[in-house]
Amino acid sequence: MLLALNIFMIDVIVFGILGMALILIAFVLNEIGGRISRDSVEYNALNIFGALFLSYYACSIGSIPFLILNSVWFLVAAIKLGKLSKDIIHKGA
Repeated sequence: MLLALNIFMIDVIVFGILGMALILIAFVLNEIGGRISRDSVEYNALNIFGALFLSYYACSIGSIPFLILNSVWFLVAAIKLGKLSKDIIHKGA
C-alpha cells in the first residue's frame, strides 16, 4: 500500500514538473530574445499542455486555488489557439 502511494506521488510530481517546465519554456523563449511569439501556435500549445499537466497536479494534491489558476490559464491559451487556427485556415483558403 505504501509503495503504491509513493509510486502514485512520483507520477503526480512528474506531471507537475513537466507542466511547470512547459509553461516556463514558453515564458523564457518569449521574454528573452523573442524566440517565440505570444501569437504563435507553439507558445499557446506549450501553455495549454503545461496548464493541463499542472491542473492534474493541483487536483492530485487538493489545491483548489492552483487548480483554478491553471484552469483559467488553459482556457485562455485554448481560446487564443482557436483564434490563431481560424486565422491560419482563412489565410490558406
